[in-house]
Amino acid sequence: MRRDPLPLRGRTALVTGASRRDGIGYAVARRLAAYGASIHLHHHVPHDAAMPWGADDPEEVAAGVREALGDPGARVVHGPADLSAPAAPADLVARAADALGGRIDILVANHALSGSDGPLDELDAAALDAHWAVDTRSVILLVQAYARLRAALPPRTPGGRVLMMTSGQDIAGGMPGEIAYALQKGALASVTRSLATTLAEHAVTVNTVNPGPVDTGYLTGEAHRAVASMFPAGRWGTPDDPARLLAWLATDEAEWITGQVIHSEGGFRR
Repeated sequence: MRRDPLPLRGRTALVTGASRRDGIGYAVARRLAAYGASIHLHHHVPHDAAMPWGADDPEEVAAGVREALGDPGARVVHGPADLSAPAAPADLVARAADALGGRIDILVANHALSGSDGPLDELDAAALDAHWAVDTRSVILLVQAYARLRAALPPRTPGGRVLMMTSGQDIAGGMPGEIAYALQKGALASVTRSLATTLAEHAVTVNTVNPGPVDTGYLTGEAHRAVASMFPAGRWGTPDDPARLLAWLATDEAEWITGQVIHSEGGFRR
């Protein structure tokens, strides 16, 4: 069977958390663009700018995604949003849909809060609330706004996809040093099947990916080498490793897969 080199031609995607060219969001956006989709990139520069790795210029990020466009008729646009604000997710979906011709086919909820976390003894209510607002609440509100858009389309309109990101909180050892983050990412894993059932009537699949440790620049030196040694391949995951899976899940080849939490960890040994 001959495969279409542009399986997402004519479709649109909103990818959140795309402030850096070293990040997973950027890699996913480039993969979707290469498959023919038009993309709206979400960024929250103040978050990454406050981190040791820093943020990139949003227009430079968008330019890198444009370089990957497989369909000359597709577009890449971008815009900011602080998704910790209760009204921000619905506003972002509305702006993205308006910029992409009134429709979003693929929602990739890649954003997350970094820092403001720690082991159980160091937690406080502020840290829990901050991670809840960004890592979980905003994702559910994004899905809600997306679902309302899809409900307005003709019945069984193809191509509906929701892709969320979790972490290794349910695998051996868990994440005892990041309790707040693990808690909220675990909530997304737990709600995946419920969302899949909810959105099935709109021909939307819902899946969640655990990318495992991905080298996005947050570790260096001996700590970086120690993590690399825990992979059978002797290397970290790269942003494009989970991006390949996420992009495939967005295509029609994956239309029979929904309600799943998929681990893409390269055999990582905890």
